[in-house]
Amino acid sequence: MNDQSKLIIGISSRALFNLDESHEIYEKEGLDSYRDYQIANEDKTLDPGEAFSLVKKILSINSFYKDKERIEVILLSRNTSDTGLRIRNSIEAHGLNISRAAFCGGESPHRYVKDFGVHLFLSSSFEDVKLAIESNVAAATIISRDGKNNTQSNDDQLKIAFDGDAVIFSDDSEKVFHEEGLDAFIENEVMATSPLKEGPFKSFLVELNKIQNDFDANECPIRTALVTARSAPSDKRVIKTLREWGVRIDESLFLGGMSKQHFLKSFEADIFFDDQKKHIMDAIKTTASGHVPYGIKNK
Repeated sequence: MNDQSKLIIGISSRALFNLDESHEIYEKEGLDSYRDYQIANEDKTLDPGEAFSLVKKILSINSFYKDKERIEVILLSRNTSDTGLRIRNSIEAHGLNISRAAFCGGESPHRYVKDFGVHLFLSSSFEDVKLAIESNVAAATIISRDGKNNTQSNDDQLKIAFDGDAVIFSDDSEKVFHEEGLDAFIENEVMATSPLKEGPFKSFLVELNKIQNDFDANECPIRTALVTARSAPSDKRVIKTLREWGVRIDESLFLGGMSKQHFLKSFEADIFFDDQKKHIMDAIKTTASGHVPYGIKNK
């Protein structure tokens, strides 16, 4: 099986593990102190980070495939291989099947996402995520939560929720809303005859769909939800666009501006992707979330 038939996720060290303590040393005392600290503690296993349980669930989907690895996770780190040895040891200690890695010695690893064939890049670095999106790779900044009041689903099914405009779709419609208001936005959506243009996460959604299509709907290990501020009548263009793309979304929530937090909690999302920071800051009270720095709201 070649890598082209895999879903490939790239993840940074700080998204995968809790590196807050060592990062604080780096910021306050500099690189040499950070290096010394990591080497002195390289046999001390790191605690899970924000995206750890997501990665564990994603990798567990491989157990449904008898003779092939359908999903791969690759570590993309700003560490050197020297300071990264603690991360490699922690990956082994937690039993994560992650064998490929790029340790970039302080430089952004975004330049290797294309070379590795990454479909989704998750990082705690806004700069690295922005650069990845500019390279046409779906990417999100994993936002830290205080206290990790997390309601991820306890079953094995992976649940991923997406905002619509400027995430799955382009921000063309959002520009109309931003520049001309709600009435102009609704008129534009009702009058439009063409499908919405694709956004940064369309290609990742398509890859997820390929895996979903390997299973009967009631036995699928992945469930997706569209959670959008849109409501009728602007929902019709979304439905027709997904139909045109041949993409399946399991649940579609058209909230008409209501807060997304409680709906994400009820869906039991393992992760939620949105382009607006205010929606993310609301969602992270209950749900691991990734900010997608794309579109008019992030100019």
